[in-house]
Amino acid sequence: MSGIRNSRTRLVGAAATVVLAALSLTACNDGTGVTDEGASTGASTTGSAPADAPASGASSQGEPTAPVGSEPAANTAAPKGPSSAGKPVTCEGSTTKTVAAPLNRPVNHMLLTVTNTGSKPCFLYTYPAVRFGEAQAVPPVIEDSRPQAVVTLAPGESGYASVNLSAADGSGTNGRTEKSLTVYFHGRSGNESVGAGAHPALPAKGVYVDDSLEVTYWQQSMDDALTW
Repeated sequence: MSGIRNSRTRLVGAAATVVLAALSLTACNDGTGVTDEGASTGASTTGSAPADAPASGASSQGEPTAPVGSEPAANTAAPKGPSSAGKPVTCEGSTTKTVAAPLNRPVNHMLLTVTNTGSKPCFLYTYPAVRFGEAQAVPPVIEDSRPQAVVTLAPGESGYASVNLSAADGSGTNGRTEKSLTVYFHGRSGNESVGAGAHPALPAKGVYVDDSLEVTYWQQSMDDALTW
């Protein structure tokens, strides 16, 4: 009897072993979490990105992307300046307005004011060629009044010259009263007149002139013109 019992015990144990083995294989195949204890332990436990993942700072199309929180670069192109008013021309009667004003101080003086009414800057070269009445010649210029640079008038700006009408002490000769005046403008050389002349009005009673008549060079400021 004991022999039969021992044989039955061996059969039951063998059957149990077969069942456990079958259950172990089933668990490994269905991925329910049973792991192979014999797997290699040399593999890194730290996760790594797939080989085809884009690098940091680049888009999936291979173009660089701005870091988080950065702003797009500003457009640093310099704005275009306004176009220039044009190449300067010579001041003359058709593009200027001339005013003649007799002065109390200095005595026997008259101030000429020329304003650029054109759209381009203009040069007032040398001095005004003034002609009173029917005079055949223009008066001389005071050489000491020559400015350091040619007077340039932007549109709307004015230049000045003074005219010494007669000797303050009455020593001048050939004194007379004139009621009309023409102002001509010189070119660069100073030896010829250019363009149209100006015809500023004189007082109704006219102005008294004599042979001591002379003019200054054109000046950039009124104060400089009245110095002479």
